[in-house]
This record gives sequence, structure tokens and C-alpha cells, in this order.
Amino acid sequence: MSRLSRIAEFGQQVWLDNLSRRLLESGRLERWLKEDAIAGVTSNPAIFHKAIAEDPLYRDDLARLRDREPDPERRFEALVLPDIRAACDLLRPRYDATGGDQGHVSFEVSPRLAQDAAGTLAAAERLWAAIDRPNAMIKIPATRACLPAIRDAIAAGLNVNVTLMFSPRHLDDVFAAYREGLAARHAAGKPVDHMRAVASVFLSRVDSLIDARLPEAAAHLRGRIAVASAKAAYARWQEVFGGEAFAALRAAGARPQRCLWASTGTKNPAYSDVMYVEELIGPDTVNTVPDATLAAFADHGEAAETLPRGLDQAREQLAELDALGIDLDAIGERLQREGLAAFDQSYDELLRLVD
Repeated sequence: MSRLSRIAEFGQQVWLDNLSRRLLESGRLERWLKEDAIAGVTSNPAIFHKAIAEDPLYRDDLARLRDREPDPERRFEALVLPDIRAACDLLRPRYDATGGDQGHVSFEVSPRLAQDAAGTLAAAERLWAAIDRPNAMIKIPATRACLPAIRDAIAAGLNVNVTLMFSPRHLDDVFAAYREGLAARHAAGKPVDHMRAVASVFLSRVDSLIDARLPEAAAHLRGRIAVASAKAAYARWQEVFGGEAFAALRAAGARPQRCLWASTGTKNPAYSDVMYVEELIGPDTVNTVPDATLAAFADHGEAAETLPRGLDQAREQLAELDALGIDLDAIGERLQREGLAAFDQSYDELLRLVD
């Protein structure tokens, strides 16, 4: 059994944060699924920009699409949605074998719609229909403007991966939107037992920003806040989805929205290259891992149930941060704005590439 596959023993799924035609056609993705228990795949504009720029397997299709499809955004979708479908098909046996709990593949709505709820919902429904696979997930950002789109997409029966979450406020807003969407769907007499959703909590960027703000007297908090906030988020998840607020929906067959740890590639070389994996392994969660971190954990990572441990210490660290006047919700808003700007830039570069 590989080091990566041992993570599944503790109830956590590992998803690959990468997708390309080369990964699919070379059999590399299939080997990861079989040998390392990789249970899902995520994608984003930066991932596809790199794939299209470097992978010659896209060249002929892109040349044909330039003649047939004048709109760059639709051209990009026509180029890569076959890869999303192929990945869904590859993961479908795992999806079926786990009753829909695993085997999902995520594709993102245009980041240009991050402040447009109606446009986001329309794009999510259009992409869901175009992919036409029950194990697809549509990524929607956790902006305040898009919370109604998240709620309505859930009510419409879509699997949703809510992305760009950085703070306790984001967590509570997204959990509420998920519950409201399920409640609306259940009230309309529609089934809720087949639906799955994740809440993607970003980690490494939190430490990068907070570390630079910490005084020397608080140096012991450097590299600790992202993990501490994730542990607190997991405790909040247990309260929300394990309690009375979710009881009626649970009785109707609804599943909790899982916490997904994102941005888990360590940015500071002084820290362990697997810290955002090793320290956050726990039941009913997902860790989406880039190739380099995947390889690092496969080489020297240690799997143990670490997520439920050290909650009191995590809360003490977060209290220390608050006493220093560093507000995690304010940090989260800044990081979300910066994340949206980076996604916009990646998307613009992607559309220029396919144009």
C-alpha cells in the first residue's frame, strides 16, 4: 500500500489538483487512481492554460476550433470539456462503488462572473448540462455576490465545489447557502440524496500573508495559522452538519457539504513540503493536492488521523492572533479579492492562448 493510499484509511479523500489530455491518454491519471487511491480531480483556468500551452495533444483540435468557434470562451470550453468528460468516465467506477461519495471531477465557471449571481447560475447550469455526467462538480467562488447562485445551483440539483474560501465568515456563509439550497429542493419534493458538494478552504496563502504581519514576539505563530483555522473550520463543520440544523435534511438522505483543503502546496521552503496534508487528515474531508505535493507525500509523507487533534491549541493560536489585532475575516476578504484577481488574469491569459 502506498503512502498516499493510507490516507483513505482515516476517511479522507485525496483529489489531484491537475488535469490535462496528456495525463489522461498516457495512463498516468489511471495509475494514480489505482495505485494511490486518488479519489477525484479538480481543474481551474491556470491548470488548463499550462496544459494547452505545453501539451501538443491539443494542437489539432484547437486549430479546428479556431475555424469553427469565433468566441474564445466557448472555444476553450469546446477544447477542454472532452477532457472533463473523459476524467468523469475514468472515475465513474469509484463514484458508483461508493454510492456517489467519491469520484468527482470539478470544472470552474468563468471568474469574470464572480460578482454576477444570475450569470454564474446560468453558466453553472449550462456547464452541468454540457458535461452531462453525474460525478461532475461545478466550481463557484464564495463571493458574497455568488452566495445566491450557490444556493440556487444546489436547489437545481447540481454538485457544487465552492472555491476561494479563506475565513470563518466564508465558511458560515457557504454552509448556510448549501443548507438553504437543499431545503428549497426538499420542499419542492425533489430528491437530495444523490447530491454532493465541497467547501474549498484555501490554506497556504493564509500563512503567507499572516506570517509577514506577525511581530517577532509572535514568531511561534508563523506557519501555524492556516492549519489552526482549518481545525477550527472542521469543528464548525461538525457542529453545523452533526446537529439539529441539518437533522431534517439528513433524515431525507442529504449528505453534509465536505470541507476540502485547497492551496495545499507549501509556499515557504522553510516549512515541510507536506505540512498541509499531514496535519489535516481526518474523516469526511478532502485534500486537493498539486503534483509536486502528491509526489512529496508519496516519497516521505506519514498518514495519521491528525485533523481532530490539537483543537484547543488551534483555538489558542487563533485567539493570540486576534489579540494582535489581526482579523481572519478581514484577511479572508483581502485574500479572496487577490485570488479573484489572479483567477481573472489566468483566465484572460487562457483566452488569449486559445484565440
